[in-house]
Amino acid sequence: MTSAPGRGEADRGRHGRALAEPRTLPPHQRRSSTLRPVHYGRVPRIDRARWSLTIGGAVTGEPVRLDWEEFSSLPLMDVRADHHCVAKYSTQDLVWSGVPAREVVRLAPPEPGAEHVLVSAAYGYSSSVRLEDLLSPRALFATHLDGEPLTPEHGWPVRLVLPHLYGFKGPKWVAEVDYCHEPQRGFWESRGYHLVGDVWREERYAYQE
Repeated sequence: MTSAPGRGEADRGRHGRALAEPRTLPPHQRRSSTLRPVHYGRVPRIDRARWSLTIGGAVTGEPVRLDWEEFSSLPLMDVRADHHCVAKYSTQDLVWSGVPAREVVRLAPPEPGAEHVLVSAAYGYSSSVRLEDLLSPRALFATHLDGEPLTPEHGWPVRLVLPHLYGFKGPKWVAEVDYCHEPQRGFWESRGYHLVGDVWREERYAYQE
């Protein structure tokens, strides 16, 4: 674990730009000047032409499968947000661009009573989130970071961004969204991390549930 950056370092952005005036961080978080690429296992090299996003599980009607062209034709938005890693560092003032998560839910809504979502990604990684978190107006399936396409290390071609939750709740290399009637423990949740992961409530570990 690295030590907290000094004031001069923390006030610079990931591309060396000056950050906004420092703001209050969630409990026990430290400022970091860069967004560190944290992941389990090796980085996949995904061919965008072969990528797709499937929305299924307890879905109303039939599952929906979007290829890259169909996905990228959906409405887009920018979200300026901080990234909070459960390892206790935060990177502020990142600008994410992509498809609002609400648009994905609108295309394939869940059945009544399906209030949980399992978001799956490359290599079997998955994360459990509540439907209400996916419907947050700032939640998005990001394709760009600070005006540039995501790098493979940061989740190319698509990663889920949930600014109010810890970073492990937003998988990189997203491939599938499945609605569930009961919460499912994804990769980190099954290893002792919190099912919700609210950063301001400091919901890091399962024993806090």
